[in-house]
Amino acid sequence: MNRLLVSAAHKSSGKTMVCIGLAAALRARGETVQPFKKGPDYIDPLWLGLAAGRPCYNLDPYVTGEREIRAELARRMQGASIGIVEGNKGLHDGMDLEGSNSNAAVAAMLGAPVVLVVDARGMTRGVAPLVLGFQAFDPRVRIAGVILNRVGGARHEAKLRAAIERYTPIPVLGAVHEDESLAIAERHLGLVPSNEAEGARARVDEIGARIAGQVDLDALVAVARSAGPLASMPPADAAPRPAPGARVRVAIARDSAFGFYYPGDLEALREAGAELVAFDALRDRRLPQADGLFIGGGFPETHMEALAANEELRAAVRAAVEGGLPTYAECGGLMYLARGIEWNGRRAPMAGAIPADIVMHRRPVGRGYVHLRETARCPWPRGDGTRAEPIRAHEFHYSSVENLPGDTEFAYEVERGHGIDGRHDGIVQRNLLASYAHLRTVDDNPWAPRFVDFIRRCKHAA
Repeated sequence: MNRLLVSAAHKSSGKTMVCIGLAAALRARGETVQPFKKGPDYIDPLWLGLAAGRPCYNLDPYVTGEREIRAELARRMQGASIGIVEGNKGLHDGMDLEGSNSNAAVAAMLGAPVVLVVDARGMTRGVAPLVLGFQAFDPRVRIAGVILNRVGGARHEAKLRAAIERYTPIPVLGAVHEDESLAIAERHLGLVPSNEAEGARARVDEIGARIAGQVDLDALVAVARSAGPLASMPPADAAPRPAPGARVRVAIARDSAFGFYYPGDLEALREAGAELVAFDALRDRRLPQADGLFIGGGFPETHMEALAANEELRAAVRAAVEGGLPTYAECGGLMYLARGIEWNGRRAPMAGAIPADIVMHRRPVGRGYVHLRETARCPWPRGDGTRAEPIRAHEFHYSSVENLPGDTEFAYEVERGHGIDGRHDGIVQRNLLASYAHLRTVDDNPWAPRFVDFIRRCKHAA
């Protein structure tokens, strides 16, 4: 399994753009590229998947164990000639002092050589001790090459290369010169998602061509080939997957407003017996005929006028939820189900299935990992409620829920994070569960088959 991990010295080094370009450039020359993203993220994986032509899967050591991460990589690498794992933040950054969930830890788990992206602005000879320090800090990690980014010109590049070649044994694989045309537009949650960006395919191809001209792709492939065999692990202690029951149809919002779905979760829904029927919340006037409804995250605030204009669908969604259709909504989906969204002095009505209002703020309200403990009102619990470990998930929202009735019932108590009000998350109304938390189907929390089984039970009881 030819594989490498691309990380950076620090956040905002241009690493994602480099990874998008590498995936597109390698694909253009005939490689079958399998992209991965370390940690919780939807936006970068959308771009990486577009560039590679294969879905991008997340590897998150905070949510999943080492065995599960290795198994995920091995499974997704089937049929691929090279795997590229994009890190998040800096190589050695992590949530604890030991760096247990850092990019370096993931590289060690996977036996993956590291390509370090260095933002070279304002730097010449000083690049050498920086690279040496990153290599020496963790002996488990092998930095197999450096890609210099945001280089100021040919003279700057020559000085950087000379310093690294003289003082370090690590090769320079490429030097990407500063070029504003390579940038992808950003807003409050990071890059504009590829499902929204106009001309995304052309942008990816352009970035791939630029990277191909400034990075030694042969040397990069050689680095990936230098990865040893993936260390074997005993089977994970996951519960056996039950055989799918009767098929159910699940309507799922897939459009430029709602695009935050983990490919592995969608596959798990299908494996559990769900047929996913996509609809466009901006354009479709009615919901597809379905036994359940799933509205994931996204940016309804940037599409709120268009969503509001689709009065027929808003009414259909409200009627379906109020009529007891099993529904799951995450973050942006929760916002859409509320009465309305207020942002920058404007307000737009939404579906109105949740008797509350959404207010956007300038700074994040909830950001990072969350720990959730299920209450007795969770409509599709993961067990009998006696589990010692809470569910690990993540949230990232600039909005808050206002004017929620005092007798609202919740599926979760929040032990870490913010959720709805700092103490609870997961609004429960009839057969609806709507939360700010983003779940992932993992061995410790296989939410997807539980949701499908809940839909099945509701259908049978109707």
